[in-house]
Amino acid sequence: MAAGTHALTAEDLETFLDGFMPLQIGRADIAGAVIAVVKDGHVLFEKGYGYADMAAKRPVVPESTLFRPGSISKLFTWTAVMQQAELGKLDLDRDVNGYLDFRIPASFGKPITLRDLMTHRPGFEETVKDLAVDTASELRPIGQYLRTHIPPQIFAPGTVPAYSNYGATLAAYIVERVSGQPFDDYVVQHILGPLQMVHSTFRQPLPPALAPLMSKGYDLASGDSQPFELVEVAPAGSMSTSADDITHFMIAQLGDGSYGAGHILQPGTLTAMHTRQAGWPDAMHAFALGFYEESQNGHRIIGHGGDTQVFHSDLHLILDANVGFFVSYNSIGRDDVSPRTTVFDAFMDRYFPAPGPHAPALGTAAADARAVAGVYEASRRSETNILSALTMLSEVTLSFDPKDSTLLSAEERGLNGQPVHYREVGPMRFAAVDGHEELAFTTDPTGRRIAYTTYPFEIYQQVDRRLNRRTFNEALLSICVAIIALTLIGWPAGAMIRKHFGRPLVLDPNARRHRLIGRVVCVAIALFAVVLVVLVNKLNGLSGLGARGDTEVHTLQVLGVLCVLGALAVAYTVRMSWRDRTRWVWARVWDGMLTVSCLGLAWFLIHWHLLNFNLQY
Repeated sequence: MAAGTHALTAEDLETFLDGFMPLQIGRADIAGAVIAVVKDGHVLFEKGYGYADMAAKRPVVPESTLFRPGSISKLFTWTAVMQQAELGKLDLDRDVNGYLDFRIPASFGKPITLRDLMTHRPGFEETVKDLAVDTASELRPIGQYLRTHIPPQIFAPGTVPAYSNYGATLAAYIVERVSGQPFDDYVVQHILGPLQMVHSTFRQPLPPALAPLMSKGYDLASGDSQPFELVEVAPAGSMSTSADDITHFMIAQLGDGSYGAGHILQPGTLTAMHTRQAGWPDAMHAFALGFYEESQNGHRIIGHGGDTQVFHSDLHLILDANVGFFVSYNSIGRDDVSPRTTVFDAFMDRYFPAPGPHAPALGTAAADARAVAGVYEASRRSETNILSALTMLSEVTLSFDPKDSTLLSAEERGLNGQPVHYREVGPMRFAAVDGHEELAFTTDPTGRRIAYTTYPFEIYQQVDRRLNRRTFNEALLSICVAIIALTLIGWPAGAMIRKHFGRPLVLDPNARRHRLIGRVVCVAIALFAVVLVVLVNKLNGLSGLGARGDTEVHTLQVLGVLCVLGALAVAYTVRMSWRDRTRWVWARVWDGMLTVSCLGLAWFLIHWHLLNFNLQY
């Protein structure tokens, strides 16, 4: 049967998903998943697939099995903000400092508002320190966390979308302040209770009555389960809930703010919450208030995604069809392409197919693709702290493909495993040849090229400085590390060879001292690299929930200073080496190469803020 001829019924959904989901989770090595669909104020379908506990073979039960929907938790935080705005206690366009008992600096001379927080435009740099903790005893009140973890602002408020967990937690603290209730209590009394969400909580650890219902989380179903994650920025991502409970929230959001006899928002407030906000190109998705647009196949859709380390979820509200769709997986899985995106795309193509073929490519496609090709970095990034180098490593390169006048994104892969191609379908607007992704290009007030993507919570800004580009930095690191590694290997290897042939190394005291300095600096650089890798693994990257790595950071600071000072010392000693004409030419050349390598790495450490003594990261 052709796509689009299927009626959205419980029977057809079960036929479709029973054929789709077991194959997907089996191929991707995912333990379990749950899907729920609501329509016209009622639950149309909900079902679990696979296992909540692989070892015990405990199945996923949509009514009671708890999943961690990650940042979908923010929708409850934003709902709380709208409730307080509805009561007149909050003004979305007032300086947030008016609601706080500490102060957020106005770094750009412009205050941050709740509207900025709800559209992820407070301008904050990405930080990961203490987003998650190892033990419940380390969890602190969110007000205490917020005071001591204020991120630097790298953009003026209200200008550049750059997703912020800190911003969402700040909004929740404002709700605490104006309501007089701890956030967990507030959500129970004003949202979860009225919506009869009896299998939902923001509390950590889980209350005893809910703990046995929690699904375990996995990297791979074939591996071991992971511990329950403790999220310090709880209002941004700590929720545990069942799929059935989420249907109550979707029904209220799609309707008049009610579920049964319970009520959370007035219809006018819901309309405001779902309304597209200004600041994004007309043809691209924008933020509403807390929700972001995901429109597809001619239908207006708002929603939110959510990720913890092991749980991955999506919530979509198809507003013009009065349909809600929720999916959550309890494993990362093996697929390069997101399973949740794949299943929702299949759902849309089956029940809400595109009205027609993509618009034809424009005659300006080749010229415009050439014009926008380049290297881009995400606005959600670290720019002043020790994780700034990860921004460089995450750059996206868009190149012009002359065969079909498209833009080629090597970092993105389609369902076929091949790089995604974008063709121009509107002035400076490009659509994926096979897929729903889009890019729209414009320039900022400084003339810098920027790209808006399908996901409005960040933009991509062109990297103009060659010294900031990944290709240059990777080449520099590769050469420097290779020379330093060979120096370290050659040190004991040379000693063994000389011993074997009975040829002791004859150096005057100055030359011996200079040689030792070079080796010590190489050892310091090697130790720095090891500690840096340990720290990055501990923090799980920019997109993950960061643990505390202060010990590693302090170690990096000490080693980094030794590396930079050592590089200067090596540069001094190489002069002495070249003046000593009794040394072999190759030895002097190698000393010169080692000096350049040490200085190159010293530049890298300084340029990418790896010597930053600030413990905010």
